[in-house]
Amino acid sequence: MQMQLIRDLARERGIKAGRLSKINLVREIQRSEGNFSCFATATSGDCDQLDCLWRDDCFAAAKKAAN
Repeated sequence: MQMQLIRDLARERGIKAGRLSKINLVREIQRSEGNFSCFATATSGDCDQLDCLWRDDCFAAAKKAAN
């Protein structure tokens, strides 16, 4: 998901994006929704959150962070 869309989602939830990175902003959104703030932590490629909005981006960000 593009950063502007993530910022829009954050704004809708009353979160100030400021200079937060994509990873930290998504984690803030996850916390505000009452979910695990686990974005980009699935470095092994395993995740049991099958309906997560961030799933595809999460795996890509986790892989990038691991390199």
